[in-house]
Amino acid sequence: MGKFLRDYGLSLVLAGLFLGSWIAHGLTGWVAFAADQQSHNQTAQLFGSSGYIWEWLDSTFENWQSEFLQLFTMVVLTAFLIHKGSHESRDSETEMQVALARIQQQLEELRDASGVKGASK
Repeated sequence: MGKFLRDYGLSLVLAGLFLGSWIAHGLTGWVAFAADQQSHNQTAQLFGSSGYIWEWLDSTFENWQSEFLQLFTMVVLTAFLIHKGSHESRDSETEMQVALARIQQQLEELRDASGVKGASK
């Protein structure tokens, strides 16, 4: 269990924060909805044509659309597409690999030119 928590702690904490905030969003929204219904001399209902569920779903999907889908899209697109020089783009990894290969080649050339005998790769 300790290894699991260590290996997946970030995901577990983020999932817990997400669920906790989603539950808090639902509960605080219900209190506001019930107060609004009471001010109009109506009974607050969870389901039905004028139930809280519709308001809750509307606000949930607005949040997901503006935040979660935006982040998800950025993560997915940066995994497949390149924007030269962007820290999120994978082109910097490719450039790093090329630079490391170039440096390794130069070191090998220097070693060969100096006649130093060493273990090969």
